[in-house]
Amino acid sequence: MKKAARASSSRPPQPALDHEPRPFTLAGRTALVTGSSKGLGKSIAFALAQAGAKVALNFANGQEVAEATFAEFDGRGYEGMLVRADATNEKHVVKMCHAVEKRLGPIDIVVVNATPAQPQKPFELYDWAFHQQMLDFFVKSPFLLTRSVLPGMKQRRHGRIINIGSEVFRRGVPNFAPYVAAKGAQTGWTRSMATELAPWNITVNLVSPGWIPVERHADDPQEHKDAYKALIPMRRWGVPADVGGVCAFLAGDAAAFVTGQDLAVNGGVTVC
Repeated sequence: MKKAARASSSRPPQPALDHEPRPFTLAGRTALVTGSSKGLGKSIAFALAQAGAKVALNFANGQEVAEATFAEFDGRGYEGMLVRADATNEKHVVKMCHAVEKRLGPIDIVVVNATPAQPQKPFELYDWAFHQQMLDFFVKSPFLLTRSVLPGMKQRRHGRIINIGSEVFRRGVPNFAPYVAAKGAQTGWTRSMATELAPWNITVNLVSPGWIPVERHADDPQEHKDAYKALIPMRRWGVPADVGGVCAFLAGDAAAFVTGQDLAVNGGVTVC
């Protein structure tokens, strides 16, 4: 007796597993990370490259350090370029974005990470020039970079803008008013731009690290470090790779429905 034929399914045939989208790969994407010759920026650039993106590493000062970083980047087999530009200077930003797109292709991902020195001191010891510098890095720079890449992103109906913020805005850290105020403005800018650009499938998010020791913290007092570490529920220091991993996630297709968010990377310091 012949077996009854299996009823055909009304569903279309499913694609083979190797043809399914890989949401955690950045292959075929081009990223620009400002201030990426050292510190968190370096880790972010390397994380994006490890996920498959072509990455433009940016620096404004310290050419020797930047070249050493790019030599390490290149030595790992990553694809990208090194570009010198002041991320707060309009002419520099336009020229940088043009150079990156000419060499690596259309910019799909921008990580706004460049930052100046951030001394903590009483309010009376700050002048307006310092306040303005903070605004230039954390409000003007995102504006300039986004304005440069936005036409292409809108045309392709795809893009990722990732601002590197800070937990200081949530915590209201004292003796830090100019930096905290600028980070607050950056947070508001991120939220507004996220809703404005959502119809083009362009996401805009903020990654807010806690105190993650990098080169700039080498001479910070040990008692300050001990006091902060005691606040971390996870009972360990964050490392730059913690921030790089979050940025790689936000840059990929797995985060396509995540926008306007402020992701704290601080081991739980701002849970309450």
